[in-house]
Amino acid sequence: MRWGTFKNTVREKYLFRRRALLSLVIIFLLSAVLGVRLYYLQIVEHKTYTTLSDKNRVQVEPIPPTRGLIYDRNGVLLAENRPVFSVTIVPELVKNMDKTLARLSKIIKLSPDDEERFRRHLKEYRRPYEPVTLRYNLTEEEIAKLAVHRYDLPGVDVGAELVRYYPYGSTTVSALGYVGRINEKELKTADPVNYAGTHYIGKLGVEKFYENILHGTVGYQNVETNARGRIMRVLERHDPIPGKNIELTIDLRLETLAHKIMAGQRGAVVAIDPNNGDILAMVSSPSYDPNQFVTGIDYDTYKKLRSSPDLPLFNRALRGQYPPGSTVKPFMAIAGLDTGTITPAFRMFDPGFYQLSVGGRKYHDWKRWGHGWVNLHSAIEESCDTYFYHLADKMGVDDMDKYLSMFGFGQNTALDVDEAQQGLLPSRAWKRAVKREPWYPGDSLNMGIGQGYMLVTPLQLATATAVLAARGTWHQPHLLKQVMDGTPVADVLPKQTMSNIHLRSRSEWVSVVGGMEAVMNGPHGTARRVGRGSPFQLAGKSGTAQVVGLPQDNHYDEKEKALRLRDHALFIMFAPAEKPKIAVAVIVENAGSGSGAAAPVAKQIVDAWIQGFPADKDIKPVQDVDEGDR
Repeated sequence: MRWGTFKNTVREKYLFRRRALLSLVIIFLLSAVLGVRLYYLQIVEHKTYTTLSDKNRVQVEPIPPTRGLIYDRNGVLLAENRPVFSVTIVPELVKNMDKTLARLSKIIKLSPDDEERFRRHLKEYRRPYEPVTLRYNLTEEEIAKLAVHRYDLPGVDVGAELVRYYPYGSTTVSALGYVGRINEKELKTADPVNYAGTHYIGKLGVEKFYENILHGTVGYQNVETNARGRIMRVLERHDPIPGKNIELTIDLRLETLAHKIMAGQRGAVVAIDPNNGDILAMVSSPSYDPNQFVTGIDYDTYKKLRSSPDLPLFNRALRGQYPPGSTVKPFMAIAGLDTGTITPAFRMFDPGFYQLSVGGRKYHDWKRWGHGWVNLHSAIEESCDTYFYHLADKMGVDDMDKYLSMFGFGQNTALDVDEAQQGLLPSRAWKRAVKREPWYPGDSLNMGIGQGYMLVTPLQLATATAVLAARGTWHQPHLLKQVMDGTPVADVLPKQTMSNIHLRSRSEWVSVVGGMEAVMNGPHGTARRVGRGSPFQLAGKSGTAQVVGLPQDNHYDEKEKALRLRDHALFIMFAPAEKPKIAVAVIVENAGSGSGAAAPVAKQIVDAWIQGFPADKDIKPVQDVDEGDR
């Protein structure tokens, strides 16, 4: 018989108590840890987690400001904000996007560009409940059609937003520029807070330069959302501050007149008030409608503009660079007088050419048989090349460079026009650095009549003319007249950098201006046909800029050249001569003689500003004027 082992109840009770006690200690410790953690989360970190919770429930949405308006000097609205209706789609409400797009294309017109842009934006959106714009600028008929079919198009809706609109389109785009859809590159440089929710930004012109003033300050609203992020209600709203309205120096009447005169031609017109630097008109022809670019231009239209041989997208007034031709001669005359190279009484004989040395190359005058005996007055009046060849040869490039730079050539002196080119004012240093060649005497001769390397923009030419009209007093050109909330213009415009021109004697101004007056009404003035009979005294100078070079000793036969190889016509003018109110620079590309094509344009601009604007029937386009002298 085997005897079994008896239970030790005392020992078992002891083990049980010990294990139970250990379990209680563990439970207590875990409870303590949990309690400490709950205390930390609910008491210590209460504010932090309340904020995080609110972030899940409350979203901050930016409210873009309304863009400031732009007016001309007379209070005419040049740039406004108009509601544009667009068709939008909420992705989460659309089961089959391809079918929806196909159905919409049968109701409204959708281009391949519209669909491509929509699908690109669709990928960029993170929240499926946000509407994505499919097409802008819906007509009333299209809105009505969409309303009729709305029941059959879930997720499709018609939305409205304020976008920029330019009532005068191509007439004012040279100065105003335009706004367009803000891109990724622009977003990186813009203030991320102030541009939150903003879809448009200034791309060119005034719209770009004064972006900070016109844009305004962003607002915001706190909205309560559900678990999916959909807005349930608005909790708090802070309205945006609209952009400031501005008034420009541009006069729409003058701008429109210049636009009509230049219709059908390639060229530019710039008019400036010599007394304060106000840019009164700035027109580039041909032009384009900036409204096409605001919400996005379609591919075919843009391709047509880009491929046009007339370059409508190119702002000739600011970026066109041309040889100044004979329009540079009054400024050369100022330099010659002030350096003592010539005097008003100095005379020389013009046989129709100039030679640096006996038997050397002949630099021909535009008048084959020459002008005979000429002095400064008659040389400006008749635009005698030979006289200015001699002046440039004796004066040299260093003085020419010095004095022409005083008038703003070779630099952008406009205070608020960023896109303007600087032109080219050649010098010894420039030629050695760029051409790797020394400066030759022949280079000086070409520069003396505005040919060779020298290039100017219409804005530069108008600016220099305004300084000449003001007898050396500088008022740098600008487009801003006033900020309409009372902000001082001096606080907004950049500071003037150019210094007044002080000559040895005021009589030097008198001599040169007298020659320019003779251009308009002297017996041999190159623009006497245009200036004859004017009720006030005009001062002007014609110019003909050579487009292609001529072999030595060859004369120019305009009729033998294709239209686009003909010379450019230039003209500068200010009036009245003694107390000028306006200075104008005109260029008409491939029009030949400056006095024949460009002078009548300048005369109509000056007449309108001083005497009053003509009726449409009295406006004479460029192609209707007769060809005159050089």
